[in-house]
This record gives sequence, C-alpha cells and structure tokens, in this order.
Amino acid sequence: MKKYLKEFEKLVDIMAKLRSKNGCMWDKKQTHESLVKYLISESKELKSAVRNKDVENLEEELGDILLQVVFHAQIAKENKTFDIAAVINGLNKKLIRRHPHIFSNYKVKNTKDIIEMWKKIKAKEKADKKKKPA
Repeated sequence: MKKYLKEFEKLVDIMAKLRSKNGCMWDKKQTHESLVKYLISESKELKSAVRNKDVENLEEELGDILLQVVFHAQIAKENKTFDIAAVINGLNKKLIRRHPHIFSNYKVKNTKDIIEMWKKIKAKEKADKKKKPA
C-alpha cells in the first residue's frame, strides 16, 4: 500500500510544480473551464480502450483521467476551495454511505437491491444538500 501512496504523492507534487511560478506556461494558464474538453476527450479514449479490450491502453487512459482529477484539485487548492485530500475524503465517505450492505448491517438479496438502495441513498443526499443553507 505504501508504494501507491508514494507514487500518488509524487504525482501531486509534480502537478504542483507544473503549476508553480517556474512551472509550465501551458499548465499554469489552465482553469477548470479550459480543462473540461480534455476530460471529455480522455473519457472517450478510456471508453474506446475498454470497448477494444486494450488493457495496455486502458492503463494509460486511466492515468490520463487521474491526471485530470489531480489537475482540477491543484487548481482548487490554489483557489483555496478544496484539495486532493478533500476529494479523496469525500469519495471515501460516499462509498461507505452508499454501501451499507458492506459497512453496516443492511441486508440485500441481489444486485437489484443494491442498485435500488444506491439510488435511494443518492436521492436522499441530493435532497439533504438542497436543504442546507448556502
């Protein structure tokens, strides 16, 4: 597990350096808005790799998607809105919340039950977000 953490930390550090004062001119100019087209493009390339069962390309395209996540998180960190740790923390909490059949004592019979439960939990989360004051 430590190998993954070390590599992930290295990736986050590389992105910070690319966006730093002495970093890459192109990377420093990017915004959430300017990067959307790349996320869409990379998603299509990932879809193609999956469809073609091209495992080698799949690995590369997953890296490109991860780059997009880290890139957006770095921009958000610079804007003081959130960072990659917050993204990961939010995802961890969501996965635990949406899998009560794994992380608590909720019982399911089949995958249909799991999908229905997921949809209910997601709908409740969305409704709860709307209730929160801005």
